[in-house]
Amino acid sequence: MRRFFFILVAAAWAAVGVRAQTALDWQQVQARFQAANPAVREGLLNISESKAAEITAYLRPNPNLTTSIDQLTPFTFHPYQPISGVFPAIIVDYLHERAHKRELRLESAQQATSIAVSQQNDLVRTLLFGLRSAFVQTLQAKAVLALARDNLEYFDRELAISRDRLRAGDIAPLDLNRIALQRVQYESDLQTALVNMRTAKIMLLELLDDRTLVDRFDVTGAFDFSDRLQPLEAVRAEAVDARPDLRAALETVDKAKTDHRLAVANGSTDPTFAVDAARNPPYSAYIGFSVNIPLRIFDRNQGEKLRTQIDIAHAERARDLTTAQVYGDVDSAYVTLASTIELLKPYRDTYLKMAKDVRDTMEFSYQRGQAALVDYLDAQRDYRATYVTYLNLVGSYLTAAGQLNLAVGREVIQ
Repeated sequence: MRRFFFILVAAAWAAVGVRAQTALDWQQVQARFQAANPAVREGLLNISESKAAEITAYLRPNPNLTTSIDQLTPFTFHPYQPISGVFPAIIVDYLHERAHKRELRLESAQQATSIAVSQQNDLVRTLLFGLRSAFVQTLQAKAVLALARDNLEYFDRELAISRDRLRAGDIAPLDLNRIALQRVQYESDLQTALVNMRTAKIMLLELLDDRTLVDRFDVTGAFDFSDRLQPLEAVRAEAVDARPDLRAALETVDKAKTDHRLAVANGSTDPTFAVDAARNPPYSAYIGFSVNIPLRIFDRNQGEKLRTQIDIAHAERARDLTTAQVYGDVDSAYVTLASTIELLKPYRDTYLKMAKDVRDTMEFSYQRGQAALVDYLDAQRDYRATYVTYLNLVGSYLTAAGQLNLAVGREVIQ
């Protein structure tokens, strides 16, 4: 019997261990996202393809081998020497690329890889904003759920006190019923918070491409705000340095200039050097050398040169447009974050304590018959509404911080 009891205890602890899972912080969620998200993994393939193109760009031209047999005289050859007059020849030729064409092709391919890397970083930057928003929503839903549970527990204690007062004849049954009816709102808040928390976790699991059950998945993090904010000029400077889409725009300009240089180089003439060896019967064998230089009288590559020159102008305009967008994104996100901080300060410094003091004072007064029931219930609702508003503002602050991080291109606010 004792052995059976220990087996049951061990099984119970094992089940608890299976269900339990350590809550993930933001760094762990971010690491899982970059390792498992399908869009991120697909983008990495583009970089691999671009690196493969670098190999192709730097390939040398292959030499050509030509063999020939000439001076065959099938109707006049000597019956005992059928191939005595044959003229065999072997020719090897090689195209020499001038004006550093191979080097320019490689440079252009490497710049294309750099652009692909920057575009991948920009994709990750955009996706991380969605991931952080889902992470913040989960933290906010957990905070609201904890507040709803605390409010319900507090109200149940007040309801139990009111029942004791009814039994003592201190209040009327109508007052108890009016108080009991308010519990529906707190129950509704609790159920709504539960649904919101599960929905936020489901969104987060989808972004992580994780098949973990919602009840076994949890995250943790500081759900709070800081009123410290860098100056706008410093944030702008970080954005110019860190934004991957701006870096890609700058790299596109460099690549366009390299492509123009390549177009100019392609307009140059490439000679073909050849070595041939042959036997000229009845004389001995010989070796010859030759150079083939195309006369590019009409093909001077003017159209490609002009096109690549126009591409440089296009890339520079796109760079200017991206720069303006970076400044606009930073300024807009900065103003939103600063405004949210200004809204949060009075809640942290004044309103939260004031709401709690008013609720506790009205509770004390009502229990001693010195305050009306309606004032007591209003104080309860004001306390609940004030704290919910504060939590929503904290969520707005964290979302605005994520928006500023998105605008800058790196996490300037954790």
